Amino acid sequence: MKEWLKDAIFYEIYPQSFYDTNGDGVGDLNGIIEKLGYIRGLGFNAVWINPCFESPFGDAGYDVANYYKIAPRYGTNEDAKRLFAEAHRLGMRVILDLVPGHTSVECEWFKKSCLAEPNEYSGRYVWTDSIWTGIDGIPGISGTLRGISDRDGSCGVNFFSCQPALNYGFAERTAPWQSAVDSEDALATREAILDVIRFWLGLGCDGFRVDMAGSLVKNDPEQKETIKVWQDILGRVSSEFPEAAFVSEWGEPDKALIAGFDMDFLLHFGPSHYLDLFREKPYFSSAEHGDLSAFFETYMKNYTLTNGRGYICIPSGNHDMTRIKHFLTDDEIKLAYAFIMSMPGVPFIYYGDEIGMDFIEGLTSVEGGYNRTGSRTPMQWDDTPNAGFSSAAPDALYIPQCLRADSPNVKAQSADEGSLLNELKRIIAVRRFLPELLPDAGFKLISAGDASHPLVYIRGGRLLIAINPSDTERSCECDAVIEKTVYKNGGAAYAENGRLTVPPGSVSYVYIK
Repeated sequence: MKEWLKDAIFYEIYPQSFYDTNGDGVGDLNGIIEKLGYIRGLGFNAVWINPCFESPFGDAGYDVANYYKIAPRYGTNEDAKRLFAEAHRLGMRVILDLVPGHTSVECEWFKKSCLAEPNEYSGRYVWTDSIWTGIDGIPGISGTLRGISDRDGSCGVNFFSCQPALNYGFAERTAPWQSAVDSEDALATREAILDVIRFWLGLGCDGFRVDMAGSLVKNDPEQKETIKVWQDILGRVSSEFPEAAFVSEWGEPDKALIAGFDMDFLLHFGPSHYLDLFREKPYFSSAEHGDLSAFFETYMKNYTLTNGRGYICIPSGNHDMTRIKHFLTDDEIKLAYAFIMSMPGVPFIYYGDEIGMDFIEGLTSVEGGYNRTGSRTPMQWDDTPNAGFSSAAPDALYIPQCLRADSPNVKAQSADEGSLLNELKRIIAVRRFLPELLPDAGFKLISAGDASHPLVYIRGGRLLIAINPSDTERSCECDAVIEKTVYKNGGAAYAENGRLTVPPGSVSYVYIK
């Protein structure tokens, strides 16, 4: 395990919407550099930046045109190097977003792959052997590009039609045009992505969040071959860059961590029941009286399988989810953050969630955002025009700014001791102070937080966390003796006669005997 991950707390930045320094209405790397002090001041010591490579932006940068070049609207490769260096000077780490499963149709790899004459890129993507042969019903491929080149054949895509799928082979081959996982073409794709990883790590990047990490090998029903591909790639990276960290968008820690990733996200898709926490009948809503039994049944199974191998990460949200504020009040989010910061693994907070920025409904899709666009609006820094995000005219902003009169901003919340921003800052400080909250400290579940009981667990053998988001007092069996309360929000939990009672709308961190 990378040593620096043991006290890492990540802040996710959607660069288009974070801070614009040149007045073009789009955030940039210089804006991130200027705000590193703000991020560090909250207690975060690591940053994940969403895609910033050159792209036609059909999918907000997840359609890469050039893996080796920063998109000009964000700056230059030299700006990226300066960002890495400044972050390191502040004791911070930076990971970039890697999209290894597909590129843009504008990528030179793809353009050369489209040529009729055979060349080194002919097998870089998933092509059939005839324009009349489509790709239907094959797991891992969502559609087909046809009639786009002189080459005879159809090309598979990963998601949007502008994202041709890179060729890592097929686990189960059903046609002659399907490459084996160990074919020359599939291995060449592996090497190409490995070279991209080496390039950015060599410039000072500290690792990558990997998009759609489980999608590489096609028709791989149990993802065993995809796991082997990552074991090969990450094993070789580790020998060259031993401190480089990799977090997967997989949503199945039992697979991702075996594949060699340091961390895996619990996500809004997949079997994790992540949505039970903050979004679908959320447990942390006082009105919903949600139930975390299914969440913890899955969580404990994965925790047991993967404990000691890597980290399971619980984010506040991300650029693909409706913001947490859409479902919870600020007071409820405070309890949610006390949960995120006290669970095993490495916490991630999405930009703007620290002040409770809301999901903005009804926006026209921007760069493939569609229903996700409302979670990607510009950061709200202060009460100046455009909420301090940009000096551009309002109609030139990347996405329209939230115009509600009660919309939060960093300046106002910084001055309010009771704000969400300042409470998160306090919670982060507590996490850093208590060794029992390190990501790999022990975890014991006492009460799984069902519809009538509090959520209670013990970290490091002696720090008990008790959370009750409901509007009524809740209790559970617990023979612990409380020695000292080290953090609380709301009424303090108390133990007597073999039961632990947690007041409504409260969280307590307590040392026990």
